[in-house]
Amino acid sequence: MNANFIGQCARQLAIALVVRGLVSGIPSACAEEPAQQMAAVSVPTISIDNFSFSKAALTVPVGTKVTWINHDDMLHTVVDGGKSFKSDPLDSGDSFSHVFDKPGTYTYFCSLHPHMTGTIIVK
Repeated sequence: MNANFIGQCARQLAIALVVRGLVSGIPSACAEEPAQQMAAVSVPTISIDNFSFSKAALTVPVGTKVTWINHDDMLHTVVDGGKSFKSDPLDSGDSFSHVFDKPGTYTYFCSLHPHMTGTIIVK
């Protein structure tokens, strides 16, 4: 193994520990970019494909950002039945995100195709 590879592995382990709150004192410049990448990976994503949402129900903690991505060739929307969020029409490849900052159950649907439904449970 070369020293560069070992150094990268050690850095990634240290970043993972910092992100999980297990270690402190590592300079933020060392952890900033990979920590942002790790956070981006953990964003729950719901695909829109074949006139359906990929997850009928999703449970997330308060403060979670959920992203919907349209993979269909048709326009779709993401609309909360309680009117706390509403996307513009999403073309193929477009996405919409919403941060759930209050606990509760959020039912959503596509206003263009109302049979498409889903639920976000925020705890």
